[in-house]
Amino acid sequence: MTENTYTHRSLLDKLGVKAGARVAVLGVEDESFLSSLATRASDVSFGDLEPDSDAIFLNANGPDDVRRLSELRRYMKPNGAVWVVYRKAQKEFNENAVLRLGLESGLVDVKVVRFSETHTATKFVIRRSDR
Repeated sequence: MTENTYTHRSLLDKLGVKAGARVAVLGVEDESFLSSLATRASDVSFGDLEPDSDAIFLNANGPDDVRRLSELRRYMKPNGAVWVVYRKAQKEFNENAVLRLGLESGLVDVKVVRFSETHTATKFVIRRSDR
């Protein structure tokens, strides 16, 4: 197996953040992620939503945060994504809850990434038929 396997890719590569991307960060405070993001994306907003965002990173502490997905959809490019970042190993608010609430918002989950030692990120996109 080559050294350039998926596990050796950077977090931003796994998250699909391309050079020059327009990104909105809503409550995600991971310093390593934010530092890397600043070097790659050309347009990063914190707490504000810009139209035609390539990626939106949403910190989710509970169901009400994930329910914002239907609102966030309006700010995404048709082929953009919302990444829901949430704490691992919670009983009340876990991956199943995130997936269910994401689907209820009209978006579809397509990928899960280990965001950090303590957090997971799930990628939601607009269904191809709705783009």
